[in-house]
Amino acid sequence: MQQKIPFSTYAVIGTMLFGLYFGAGNLIFPIQLGQLAGTNFWFGLIGFLVTAIGLPFLGILAIGLSGSNGLRDLASRVHPLFGVIFSLALYLTIGPFFAIPRTATVPFVVGFEPYIQAEHTTLFLALFSFVFFAIVFYFSLNPAKIMDYIGKYLTPAFLIVLFILIIISIVKPMGHFQQPIGDYIDSAFMTGFKEGYNTMDALASLAFGIVVINAIKSAGITDRKEIAKATWKSGIFAMALMTLIYGLITFMGASSIDAVGTFDNGGLIFAAVADHYFGSYGAILLAVIIVLACLKTSIGLITSCSEFFHEVFPKISYKWFVLLLCVVSFTIANFGLTNIIKFAIPVLMFLYPIAIVLIVLALSSSLFKNKQTVYAITMIFTIFISIIDGYKALVASIPTAKLSIFDAIEKAYSNFLPLYDIGLGWILPALIGAFIGYLLPARRA
Repeated sequence: MQQKIPFSTYAVIGTMLFGLYFGAGNLIFPIQLGQLAGTNFWFGLIGFLVTAIGLPFLGILAIGLSGSNGLRDLASRVHPLFGVIFSLALYLTIGPFFAIPRTATVPFVVGFEPYIQAEHTTLFLALFSFVFFAIVFYFSLNPAKIMDYIGKYLTPAFLIVLFILIIISIVKPMGHFQQPIGDYIDSAFMTGFKEGYNTMDALASLAFGIVVINAIKSAGITDRKEIAKATWKSGIFAMALMTLIYGLITFMGASSIDAVGTFDNGGLIFAAVADHYFGSYGAILLAVIIVLACLKTSIGLITSCSEFFHEVFPKISYKWFVLLLCVVSFTIANFGLTNIIKFAIPVLMFLYPIAIVLIVLALSSSLFKNKQTVYAITMIFTIFISIIDGYKALVASIPTAKLSIFDAIEKAYSNFLPLYDIGLGWILPALIGAFIGYLLPARRA
């Protein structure tokens, strides 16, 4: 009989899981949500937590309970080609196209931009991001020691300073909640729900789930049922910690408008709040710690993405992928945080329904005996909707991207698909696809 697993083991693995997730986006999006949601704070926060906390937790469970050897293996249940294409798209999204550049722009926006004249921002962002990615490149070539050092000392230090700021904002609130703004007036829950996409944590959970499973195995847990138990218990620990932090940061944002005003992105809001309480020296200290925390996240993402791309394209060495990803991330970082967020939204609106459906299929696979036709038909029906979701978000950012054929399809979806107007139009087609796939005969080997 296997020895009972102590709570400390779950706590250690849960803390590691928290460290994997908590990066740049986890700071900037909830504080801006708080400002925009105002008196609808709770509805917006609950919607945000569903996608920023609930989905990543389910993603970890999907990898842990399905017995898959990582994302590509899980996605290949739809089709081997889909496994490669979806994995590439996901790693590019949580890697050099959006998440990694954001790890450089957030600390710059929080710690340096408020003290730089507007006409010099572009130059200093270029200098900062060059130094940032030069450091990331160096440590990504041999990340073991620096990851251990930053994970043990710098992340806790960052959290201590963050909690000091949060506690002060609760004890000495900056002001009263304002009236909600924009979509938060009438649909705070669904707006928060879609805002949670921006953290990219549900996508990351599919990519990093195998890391958690390996950590559990390295703790001496080898029985499949015990691995599953350790996965959900560790996940609950990590997600409870993130829920607490998200709630407090959102509260801080909701109470901040009287004191600091409104800004274009959460990075600038965070900088203004830090300056309000600590003054310029305290804000700089906070910025330094955020730089170090984002370095950890960036090194982890560069390492994971490089290992994946090297596995898919073995003729290109791991070191060359590290260099390539750093160069691409540096280039995109210089478009600025606001632009990175703006262009990420269409991609996330396309990818998230696919990721959600894949997670649900993996968790419910025992109900349809892991039948390949269920995976395939459900995913095809989901993609038909998510393409238009992504297009709709793209047109909102770039009106000149309009295409008449896509506009006609989008209008038809809006007229006939339940829940389409709130971003959940893919649910009914996915259910129909699963039903059809279940009725179809299984493919013969």
